[in-house]
Amino acid sequence: MTTLVSDTAMLMAAGLGKRMRPLTATTPKPLVRVAGKPLIDRALDRLEEAGVARAVVNVHYLADAIEAHVGARKAPAVTFSDEREQLLETGGGMVKAAAAGQLPDPFFACNADSIWLDGPQNAFSDLSAGWDPERMDALLLLVTHARAHNFDGSGDFYMDPAGQLTRKLPGRIAPFIYTGIQLVSQRLLRDAPDGKFSTNVLWDRAIAEGRLYGVAFTGRWYEVGTPAHIRPTEEALKGG
Repeated sequence: MTTLVSDTAMLMAAGLGKRMRPLTATTPKPLVRVAGKPLIDRALDRLEEAGVARAVVNVHYLADAIEAHVGARKAPAVTFSDEREQLLETGGGMVKAAAAGQLPDPFFACNADSIWLDGPQNAFSDLSAGWDPERMDALLLLVTHARAHNFDGSGDFYMDPAGQLTRKLPGRIAPFIYTGIQLVSQRLLRDAPDGKFSTNVLWDRAIAEGRLYGVAFTGRWYEVGTPAHIRPTEEALKGG
């Protein structure tokens, strides 16, 4: 199995979970249960299985509940990036944690509500095997529509034979979907905007510079964005 290029992942857990309402009225989305297990535990379990030693978890909405749930976990070792005062979104959240010295170069980033089943090797090994810091500011883990469960969108990216990414064109279908998992160079965060902003801002700059890449995931990925996605995901997970 490929040696991991980083021992640290940032777990994005600060969102408001609006699409998951009413379940998130009193429960943060990362603690919503699918097949009896909170979403964030599924992501942390995958990190532990892959050998990722440290997880930096950003928190905002119902932050106390998330901290109480995962704070005592031994593997991976969890620290927090506190966004209680201002929700910074994905890009701003990474910049804040990096500025605090919590993130090495490079680091993994993963949505706390991601559910996936690994293929022949784990997702973080797939990213590590494809990583080339000379060419890449970020390497995104992507799936084809055939490997994406509960997903009814039109896709996110086109990928050329070298792995370089471009955005989906308006009104078209793109063959690759972003899983919420990526490997990030500190170079991606340079000269970033202040405050709240999406990672898409940084990706668009990387695309313009030819430095955003992807790798096709050999496992399966499950979209769990709304309450309606939970039951189909539970049934699919039963089937292995």
